[in-house]
Amino acid sequence: MLKPKIRVVVVDDSALVRSLLAEIINRQHDMECIGSANDPLIAREMIRDLNPDVITLDVEMPRMDGIDFLGRLMRLRPMPVVMISTLTERGADVTMRALELGAIDFVAKPRVGVANGLQELATQIVEKIRVAAVAQVHRLPVVPHGVAAGAGSKPVAPRAPVAPTLLGRVSTEKIIAIGASTGGTEAIREVLTRLPADCPAIVITQHMPPGFTTSFAARLNSLCQMTVKEAIHGERLLPGHAYIAPGGKHFSISRSGANYVAVVDDAPPVNRHKPSVEVLFKSVAANAGRNAYGIMLTGMGADGASAMREMRDAGSYNLVQDEATCIVFGMPREAIAQGGADEVLPLPNIAQALLNKLRGGSDQVHHRI
Repeated sequence: MLKPKIRVVVVDDSALVRSLLAEIINRQHDMECIGSANDPLIAREMIRDLNPDVITLDVEMPRMDGIDFLGRLMRLRPMPVVMISTLTERGADVTMRALELGAIDFVAKPRVGVANGLQELATQIVEKIRVAAVAQVHRLPVVPHGVAAGAGSKPVAPRAPVAPTLLGRVSTEKIIAIGASTGGTEAIREVLTRLPADCPAIVITQHMPPGFTTSFAARLNSLCQMTVKEAIHGERLLPGHAYIAPGGKHFSISRSGANYVAVVDDAPPVNRHKPSVEVLFKSVAANAGRNAYGIMLTGMGADGASAMREMRDAGSYNLVQDEATCIVFGMPREAIAQGGADEVLPLPNIAQALLNKLRGGSDQVHHRI
């Protein structure tokens, strides 16, 4: 019995982009473009009539912009959405807002040379549609935090939960490593906003292209008790700081005496990813050992799974997000399968479990599952 094709509706105000996306989708054996719309109001009727599996959505469109439309859609009829975002500073900020509202992923389309650019991105586009088709979509509350209902409302970042009391004396040799992919921007926010300002240094690899991690880091920095920034090659990794791999670059750590130092380089992709969680986790296993804590969050594929096992073998304590709270249970599933997990937890419980381990003292024995 043939598996049903993924049914896609394309929403974009450019006739050229609609045509190109439809052509790219229809070339695939497992998907079809069942309709296209040039503005959200037409798209709304099309979604109601055609019941697609996935929609691709432009950000800037007439009558109602893509963000307003996405917010309404995810409150009233949640479904998998892949955003098509222009690679600009504003585009990056708006993309972060779209992921916050529940978009599964995004594709950064070029500002010039759109026709050739989209064809070059064809593989990435259809892969993200496939991931979106199997992703778990969560309904937004009727009025999301910090957003007034109605068109034209100004997006405001959600309120951070009240951070726990300070940890107090924790060895500066402790370090926390986080890996994530699809759905990871919001999962990372969920973890970081629950951690205090004196947390050990945190190093993060989230699969993200160049141009978007600056906005991602700035958004997290505005929400968190700690300082959040993009990693810079050669800088010392300090407690109370979280460092994000720059988009399109690998991020790892090295040691300089008693200090951890950021290593940012332009080496080839690993596991088809750049940045790669594998690169970061391997370096943490080699340089931090039992002083490390690993966290694997939602994402497609297996990037970082074997290196998480290396971290555990070196003495780290590892927390993995459970299937029920993942957008995509790929990387966590592989980390568990390869023996890299000490605890498998719902996303809202991960930060507290980490704090419990940190407060347990540096001499606490790591109990294995």
